[in-house]
Amino acid sequence: MPNSTRTTSSTQATANTTLATFKAGDSVLCPSLSINPFVLSNNTRSKRNLLSLTHDGSYFYYDEKGYFVPACDKETGDYQPSLFHDTPANRAAITTLYAVPGKTAIKLIDLTDHDDDEVILMSSCMLSDTACEVLGAAEVMHDIGQLLYLIYNEEISPNQAKSMARLAHDTTDRWDSILSHLLDTLNKPLEQTAFGKVEG
Repeated sequence: MPNSTRTTSSTQATANTTLATFKAGDSVLCPSLSINPFVLSNNTRSKRNLLSLTHDGSYFYYDEKGYFVPACDKETGDYQPSLFHDTPANRAAITTLYAVPGKTAIKLIDLTDHDDDEVILMSSCMLSDTACEVLGAAEVMHDIGQLLYLIYNEEISPNQAKSMARLAHDTTDRWDSILSHLLDTLNKPLEQTAFGKVEG
């Protein structure tokens, strides 16, 4: 769930806005968890006066205004409610915001902090590729460290050291190219942010 500056949900209503209220038994939408509706129930797992729903075997807690309340807290820390009544109008609005035409709804995993004012959306495939390349580079650095340790302790012959050094040189050249390409890919969206691109 999104993190945000702590505040109570009662302070969120403005003079001309009335927040929806929720009770046990209501059918609700929670787009941060799923495009499918949930049914709220009373929180029977603790003494907190909260509503709850279950998703993927876990309990999530909300106050009567639909604000998420972490399991370790007694009040919300969110700016905006997470729940919406399951109505045709709300389903249409959520579909417009969270779905791509011709595709199933996109699952969004929010890792932002309360003071973030810029967000870059990237596919999980791209993130996985990035993690794999970082892992590959880390493994190469570890192998080179092991080689240097063997050379330092004279555990391999000079000829073996030359052969291994040549292989290490070729490998580092290859990974320099891979990581430079990765940096170029990541810099494209970063150039559009306040941080700017990363340069050596």
